[in-house]
Amino acid sequence: MFNSTIVSKFNSIPTPFYYYDMDVLKQTLNLLKKESDKYGFIVHYATKANANNKILDIIRSYGLGADCVSGNEIKKAIECKFNPNHIVFAGVGKSDVEINIALDHSIFCFNCESLQEMEVINELAKAKGTTASIALRINPNVNANTHKYITTGLEENKFGINLWELDNVIAALKDLKNLKLIGLHFHIGSQITDINSFKTLCMRVNEIQSWFVSHKITIENINVGGGWGVDYHEPDKNRYLDFAAYFKLYNDFLELRPGQKVHFELGRAVVAQCGTLISRVLYIKKGVNTNFAILDAGMTELMRPALYQAYHKIENLSKYQVASIKSQDSAVSELPTTDSLLIKYDVVGPICESSDCFGKAVNLPETFRGDIIALRTAGAYGEVMSSAYNLRDRVKSVYSDEI
Repeated sequence: MFNSTIVSKFNSIPTPFYYYDMDVLKQTLNLLKKESDKYGFIVHYATKANANNKILDIIRSYGLGADCVSGNEIKKAIECKFNPNHIVFAGVGKSDVEINIALDHSIFCFNCESLQEMEVINELAKAKGTTASIALRINPNVNANTHKYITTGLEENKFGINLWELDNVIAALKDLKNLKLIGLHFHIGSQITDINSFKTLCMRVNEIQSWFVSHKITIENINVGGGWGVDYHEPDKNRYLDFAAYFKLYNDFLELRPGQKVHFELGRAVVAQCGTLISRVLYIKKGVNTNFAILDAGMTELMRPALYQAYHKIENLSKYQVASIKSQDSAVSELPTTDSLLIKYDVVGPICESSDCFGKAVNLPETFRGDIIALRTAGAYGEVMSSAYNLRDRVKSVYSDEI
């Protein structure tokens, strides 16, 4: 992903910044579209993963819709010229203002998570003299086998309508004249690496579909959400997900009714591997039990390690550049990894919080002030979660096709 020419350019750019490899993004989208189009599947990009304008423009150009979880995400999608008829609005806590934004733009569908939410949308749609298309987000009680903070499909989670509520919800729909039921929506979690979890979801969707058929309710759209996880540990070896296996699984195991369309809401799978947080070492602090590499990037630029104890591969690009020059090879290869050449560092940021740590006991070549550090696989839930805590400047973006 990096070579000595790129690292040389990084040296002249003020850090920290997000670096986006646009070729990786486009190749990911090419693979996704090729495999999803085989089955006529419809993909909405989960805007919450990365709402960078240039990223959104490219994703939209590949024909993806937008999955939004706030009114501002809907407005951003519209600004980036996503077709409103390809926008879905999810989220357990939609405000009246946000619902009205969606109604004013005549979006494709609201993914509704409770009967009370349905009643509010109906009331607001009635006031505007319009009808809102909705999908019922059903909690399938499927364990996604992922981090507890990003599991969303269990009864203990705050998301979705529970199966035992369906009778009341369907009965109430008869009186909600400004709602049109067009689909069922499911989402069991994020960063799911066990593909069998999706097979289990398919089995549950089939059972739930049978319930609707038995009640003589026709469903036009089945939205199975997203959650397909990426490889944070080996981003170069596994840069692209096996979209062929992912979409084939749904084609093989979902039992569709005639005319039904299948929708997906993929975010991390689209953008994670194209993004890297680039930082610079401010200080090396030698301790009794550990050494600290203190960076100019912190949890304000990449929240995931502090929030989820998430792993990101950390690389010293300055050492890669030296190795490349010594070998007279412009392509950066892996550095020698014998224990004698590596030193353990706690890689931390400058924020006044002990949780501001990217990794403990990270094996790196001997590292010095001024070295360029890369935190890999940061294209999803990186820039979009950045903050101005400690009155920090907002992170900048640099693109491979502009340097």
